[in-house]
Amino acid sequence: MTFDLFENQELPPLGKEHLAPGAVLLRAFAYADAALILEQMALISARSPFRHMTTPGGYDMSVAMTNCGNYGWVTDRRGYRYTDRDPITQNCWPEMPNTFYQLAINAAREGGFDQFQPDVCLINRYAVGAKMSLHQDKDETDFAQPIVSLSFGLPAIFQFGGMLRSDTLKKALLTHGDVVVWGGDSRLVYHGILPVKDGDHRLTGPYRINMTFRQSG
Repeated sequence: MTFDLFENQELPPLGKEHLAPGAVLLRAFAYADAALILEQMALISARSPFRHMTTPGGYDMSVAMTNCGNYGWVTDRRGYRYTDRDPITQNCWPEMPNTFYQLAINAAREGGFDQFQPDVCLINRYAVGAKMSLHQDKDETDFAQPIVSLSFGLPAIFQFGGMLRSDTLKKALLTHGDVVVWGGDSRLVYHGILPVKDGDHRLTGPYRINMTFRQSG
């Protein structure tokens, strides 16, 4: 697999792929803004550092996480939840940059969701071998609002299933700048990321960066 598939082009081909009712993959939608977004992410992680959170079952997640916005998503022995403060620094989460916010609402609009107003950006950093097991995003209170997920750096295989963990999975290769939007009939589908393969990206080095936007309330 060639990780720098589009690196010799100014902009890879844009496109929209329908994954399921209410779910679309927007190819290269965030590509043009990637360098600026990653610079701003570095400032965020300097204030609220990446950390490997613990699940309620006591397992350390392989993905390192941080947040920005009015709230942040956290997990520990007490469960999954949103907080208005970083439990490590005890400070408010860093403000969500306007670049992030505008890109998220533009992607949501392209996916057919015009009322999206994200107040959380969960930032995931995948090292080689890190993965995200199949799960549902169900800690929000308004399931009428979609999830918007941006990918940067190393590619990864995205798994997108159904309402049951055992449902058949679709798989899609997510590359630098791709965005997935899912809501409506697909809002609560199980989804995940297979282990990230070894590689080196010119902007993220040995990492895949994922930014997931939610409207918590």
